[in-house]
Amino acid sequence: MSRTAIHTELAPAAIGPYSQGISAGGFVFTAGQIGLSPASGELVEGGVVAETVQAIDNLTAVLAAAGCGLGDVVKTTIFLADLRDFTAVNGVYDSCFDAPHPARSAIEVAGLPLGARVEIEAVAVQAGS
Repeated sequence: MSRTAIHTELAPAAIGPYSQGISAGGFVFTAGQIGLSPASGELVEGGVVAETVQAIDNLTAVLAAAGCGLGDVVKTTIFLADLRDFTAVNGVYDSCFDAPHPARSAIEVAGLPLGARVEIEAVAVQAGS
C-alpha cells in the first residue's frame, strides 16, 4: 500500500518528524491540530473556543490539501487539557460537523504542545473510495 504525505501552507508546519497528514488506502489520517495560527506560529488568543475554531480551520486546510472536507470525516479524536472545557469545545465542534456526525473520542490529557487547551485529529474517506 502506498502512502502519500499531505502538506499545506494553510496549516501549521510540522514541528517534528511527522506529516500534517497521510493519504493511504482511500483514507486521510491527519496529525493532531491545535489552535496555532499558520501565519504567526503562535496559539490564537481568546481561550478554548478560539483555539478550537483555529484547530478545526487547520484540520480543514489539511483535509482540503488531500481533496477532502469536514463532510468526509468518519472519526475524530479530541484531546483536552481540561475536560471541563468539553461543553465549549463541543459547541464549536457541533457547528462545524453535519449529521451524521463522525465517530468521536474525547480524552483529557496531562498536557498539549505549546500549552494548547485542545487538539483535534481526524480520519477522512477520500473521494472515490
